[in-house]
This record gives sequence, structure tokens and C-alpha cells, in this order.
Amino acid sequence: MKLELLSGVLIALASPLKRDGGVDEPGLARLVEHVLAGGAHGLLPLGSTGETASLDEKARRTVLAAVVRAANGRVPVICGVAQSHLDAARIEVEAAGRLGADAALVAPPFYYPTDQVGVLDFYRQLADGAPLPLMLYNIPQFTKVVAEPATVASLAREGAIQGIKDSSRDFEYFEGICIATRDIAGFRIFTGSDTMLLASLAMGGSGTICGAGNVVPDWVVRIYDEFERGDLDAARNAQDRLYALVSAVREGVFPLAIKAALHMLGICEPWSAPPVRRLDDRLEARLRERLAGLGLLTAAASR
Repeated sequence: MKLELLSGVLIALASPLKRDGGVDEPGLARLVEHVLAGGAHGLLPLGSTGETASLDEKARRTVLAAVVRAANGRVPVICGVAQSHLDAARIEVEAAGRLGADAALVAPPFYYPTDQVGVLDFYRQLADGAPLPLMLYNIPQFTKVVAEPATVASLAREGAIQGIKDSSRDFEYFEGICIATRDIAGFRIFTGSDTMLLASLAMGGSGTICGAGNVVPDWVVRIYDEFERGDLDAARNAQDRLYALVSAVREGVFPLAIKAALHMLGICEPWSAPPVRRLDDRLEARLRERLAGLGLLTAAASR
């Protein structure tokens, strides 16, 4: 695909699992249909919301294949990759290409501290011979690594990466990325911070790759659409509404509340990968109350 055309609302998909830890492929198909019915412009399986770091290789392949199959060419599929070892990351990118993904969103090497030279080397080597366009995934709260704006701009100018997802929740950083890459034609900049979509669009961002969109994809799409129409008041109202939902699904250990919300909507089971399995009863009851207060639970949908 031409990544320079990618924009709008992409959903960082949850990975529906069964009680025994296996991938719930029918649940995943229902989730894909749910978010596409809500107007999503693309899909990201195996990101942080998709618990990629907690899934084994077999599960990762099953998830990606199921998403590509369910999407059936209707929207782009970007595969998440999080591996510290270069060869392991290369294996994941190559598998993503074989299974039909359109691009790969790749986190930097983590666990050991990595300087900017290390970040540059990692993406340059990974891009060499890669079968897919690469995007850089900046999520320092998980990786403990920040790809500085100058580093991102260098990789973009070289063609090693074609875009970035920034989930740092640091708007000054996001602004720095926009400024550093403003003159690089076609470079795509997505926020992963659901509450910052409107602000990021105003800075020139391409859209969002968001977790909350699993639950209410149409709410997120509304923000993007109203901004594109030039109705900032309507976009701001839509962003305010999403803020309330995001606050609700941040209950407990991430991403348990998103899984619980999807279960309440009848889309999939609430199970997550070990060692954390599901939201506890107290938090689940509070989440149910908050979702009901937002008008998201009905007798037909909730369970």
C-alpha cells in the first residue's frame, strides 16, 4: 500500500482470548466487523492493546491471519512488532508480509537502555530488505526508549520509516515530531493517545491508532470527521465525550477494562493473557456502571 495515503482512525485491536488462553477467532472476527461498522479506516493487530508482548509466536500468527482474513481488503492492516533482538524483529516483519499485512508498526529495542545511535541502527538494519513499509512506535512508558524528533526525521528522510505512532501522551514531543518532519512529503504521524486526537490533528497529525476505538469506534471517527469538515465546536464536543470513555477503560491493569467492556457489549470473552487474566469484580461493576451512564449498554448488547 501507499502509506503516504494512510490517515484517519485506525483501531489498535484487542486480541480476544478464550479462558484457556487460545485465540478466540470468532470473537476477533466480530470485533473487526464491529469497528469497521463504526467507520474505522484501518486496523492494528498486535499492538499494546493487543497484548503482543504476552502472546507466543503461534498466537501472534493466528491473530494476524484472522484479522487479515476478516478485513478482506476493506481497510489497511498494520501489524504490531515488539522484539528487542533485530533478527527476531525481522522474523516478525517477514511473517507479517507473508500473512498479508500492509505495513508494520515496530517498537524500538527495549529492556536495556538504548541511545539514539542504537535506535537509528535498529531501524536502518530492519528496513534493509524489509517486505513491508515500517512505522516507528514511540511508547516510552513501556519500552523506556524515546526516539527523539531528530532521530525520527533522519529515519524518515532516509526512507527507513514511513510514519510514526506516538503513544507517549507527551504533546510537546508530538509537536516536535510534527515540526521535525513537516517538510518530508507523505510522512504519517499518528497519535496513540486517545484524548489528544483533536489537538494532534490541529498540529498536522494524520489521525489516531487508538485502543478506546475497540469499544466506540464511531465516537473516535466523529472527532476526525468533524475536524475534516472544519466544525471545531462539534469536534471538541466529540473529543469531550471520548474523554469520559477513555477514563472509564483505564480502570485496573491495561488492557483489562477494554476486554471487559467488549465482553459487556457481547463481542468477546473478558480474558487476557497471563499473568493477568481479567478485571476484578469490583472494578468490573464500576466499569459497567460507567458504560451504562454513557449509554453504551443495552439489554440486547450487554452481557
